[in-house]
Amino acid sequence: MSYIIPVGPYHPALEEPVHARLIVDGERISDAQVFIGYNYRGIEKLCQERNFIQTITLVERVCGICSHSHALTYCLCIENIAGIEVPKRGQYIRVITEELERIHSHLLWIGVACHIVGHDSLFMQVWKDRERTMDTLERLSGNRVNYAMNTIGGARRDIDDGTRQYILAAMDDLEEKMKPITWWLTNDKTLAMRTKGVGVLTHEDAVRLGAIGPHARASGVDIDVRRDAPYSSYEDFTFDVPVQHSCDVYARVVIRVLEVMESIKIIRQALETLPEGPINCGTRIPKVPAGRCTMRHEAPRGQLVYQVVTDGGPTNYRVSVHVPTFRNAPTIPTMLKGNTVADVGLIVASIDPCFSCLDR
Repeated sequence: MSYIIPVGPYHPALEEPVHARLIVDGERISDAQVFIGYNYRGIEKLCQERNFIQTITLVERVCGICSHSHALTYCLCIENIAGIEVPKRGQYIRVITEELERIHSHLLWIGVACHIVGHDSLFMQVWKDRERTMDTLERLSGNRVNYAMNTIGGARRDIDDGTRQYILAAMDDLEEKMKPITWWLTNDKTLAMRTKGVGVLTHEDAVRLGAIGPHARASGVDIDVRRDAPYSSYEDFTFDVPVQHSCDVYARVVIRVLEVMESIKIIRQALETLPEGPINCGTRIPKVPAGRCTMRHEAPRGQLVYQVVTDGGPTNYRVSVHVPTFRNAPTIPTMLKGNTVADVGLIVASIDPCFSCLDR
């Protein structure tokens, strides 16, 4: 006999609201539905009442983990409409901040995944090493969460030689710390039993449902905006796009570990070849003509899309934000089928959801 079990809207593992309705036969899930949209924060509406510099501060607060990604994508749209060319040094500083943010985001998620499966000692070790990345972001920007590194026309803060050496040393240290963490994540029997073969999203389903980011790459979908549609001088850097084919939660863990190592590689290249010159085009509020621009950006959770419409006035006519979680959430029912109720928290969390972004 089938029963319906509601999970949420308070999530059992994440402090954000999502509702999963499970149809179960005993402990086994035979079908599932996911309901989203429990908050309304009104950020897109507020953007219509702010000037272009104020909007940077506003969209940076769409998400506390990928704040730089939101601010950068918005700036790219305005720069495209206004025909502003960002100095090369400013572009490289943006890339360094973005990759540090990606490391921070991935280590946060890996730690949360370890906590959900009950491996709290590894959770604490991962978050201890994440703290070094947070300290590095604070050294770079002065902030640990909202970095305020973007302005229209470039970066707001420069990197001096002392900071450059600090970041390089931090990357060397993190690379060493990742070696034992990687061994535990890929060899521990407890983690293997909780992640291998759990929450499978086949390559075909990932393509059919439109999965993006690390979630898609863990299902064999070889996509990455940084490589496929480079922005902010990403074409200057050599890096690999990791892809896994086991299509389960284990693959989503491995993908993020590999991406941390690739981010370290990109940061080193950017710091070692950091161009001379200005970091921005000045701090005055730019005159932005009427226009429309849609920009894609590879945020830590996947492809982030902004569409900005201007009418020649001092404020935005329309700002539309399309976040990765909106694309990845429809894959949850497919991943839940055939698994047990005990795996629900981990499977939902495995897409690295941000309902704060989703309910902007």
